[in-house]
Amino acid sequence: MYGRKEEMNHLKELYDSNRFEFLVMYGRRRVGKTTILQEFAENTNSIFFPAREKNDALNLEDFSKMIQYHFDKNFIASFQSWEDALNYIGAKVEQRTAVIIDEFPYIIEENPSIKSILQHTIDHNWKNKNIFLILCGSSVSIMESDVMGRKSPLHDRQTSSLEIKPFDYLESSAFFPNYSNEDKLLAYGILGGIPRYLEAFDSKLSIERNIAEKIIRNGAYLHEEPDNLLKAELRETNVYSSILSAIANGRNKIIDIANFIHEDRTKVAKYIITLQTLRLIEKRIPCGEPETSKKSIYVIKDNFFKFWFRYEFTNNSYYAMLGAKGASKEIMKDISNLMGDAFEDICKEYIIRLAKQRKLPFIPYHLGKWWGANPAIKAQDDVDLLAIDRTGTKAIFIECKFTSQPMPYDEYEDLMTATKAFPNIEEKQLWFISKSGYTKSVIEQAKKDQATLLTVDDLFDF
Repeated sequence: MYGRKEEMNHLKELYDSNRFEFLVMYGRRRVGKTTILQEFAENTNSIFFPAREKNDALNLEDFSKMIQYHFDKNFIASFQSWEDALNYIGAKVEQRTAVIIDEFPYIIEENPSIKSILQHTIDHNWKNKNIFLILCGSSVSIMESDVMGRKSPLHDRQTSSLEIKPFDYLESSAFFPNYSNEDKLLAYGILGGIPRYLEAFDSKLSIERNIAEKIIRNGAYLHEEPDNLLKAELRETNVYSSILSAIANGRNKIIDIANFIHEDRTKVAKYIITLQTLRLIEKRIPCGEPETSKKSIYVIKDNFFKFWFRYEFTNNSYYAMLGAKGASKEIMKDISNLMGDAFEDICKEYIIRLAKQRKLPFIPYHLGKWWGANPAIKAQDDVDLLAIDRTGTKAIFIECKFTSQPMPYDEYEDLMTATKAFPNIEEKQLWFISKSGYTKSVIEQAKKDQATLLTVDDLFDF
């Protein structure tokens, strides 16, 4: 298993506790939750039960078999109720035991009363037992509302919660040992940090061949993955797909999305909330501005969904005529445009890593892209990445370039001009991160200004 050291340490700490622990673990589909739990279970005294999309009686029977084999090495008969099964565990437990129920939402959907049964069991039976309970689920909305929410019987019973998130660019690079650093970033820009997607690429093949054979070709796992995931989670997938396509092609405000897909604005707003819950899109505001900012936009958070809706969903008929190889060549001609936004996110992840290792002049209180009016030039302006300290008096202005040519001097000047939109910031640093290096004039000016010039290789220097 790649990475996940922090997550495994979190589980180990709870397991090593000498009291009852209850962890709620969740995260979007394909993010690797089950892999983490399976590895944890292999190295501990654990009961690992993967719930299935079955009726309640069959899930209870499977659970009964598992716990009876664990404690008595024999299966007699299914328990009559979940309460009986859970009380049996409480009666049998002596040494530290982890009880793991994976995909708990499948049980809730068939038997909502399981929440009250568990609550009663915890309060009256397990609270003083040597048990570590883990409830895990891919339905983020159910885990957040039906398990941890205020109206849930289980509210406040958990002693810890853990959202499993996708890998960042550096963790994802471990999947591609044969790639150059540039290609590792390209792969991440296309696939994002979902382990199942990263595993689908073959690092012995070029990026172009992987796109052709692992995404565009009919029958490839990634070819239908976005459709399959949406169908597994949602109804009216055509509307959700249309919203994602609109965002992937540059419509970032609700009114623009609604106009593009010819749907009511209020309806679109509700669907966007659902897509946010699925961790597929996110709301962004200019760095340093409040959540209520009217400048907010929506972007696709998942790199692979961004790629798929930008290319395959929009051009599938055309690609079918071109063939997988031809389509892949066509996509590669535009890949630097896709990588523009992805590279800014990569640079943000890099800055976060530096901050965690205390390698920045300050810990950013605000970090993100900025856009808005620049009074100095009386026009709209933007900064690819802006880091501001808690006092609002120090900032790092960062330009991110993933182009095939060295960064020219006018780009350097543009960032200097953008800093004038922040007259209250007293200490300003200029950072540049460029895939293809810098022109001589940029290098000379950077020395005078003590600006920081970084390359792709620097992003891997940890």
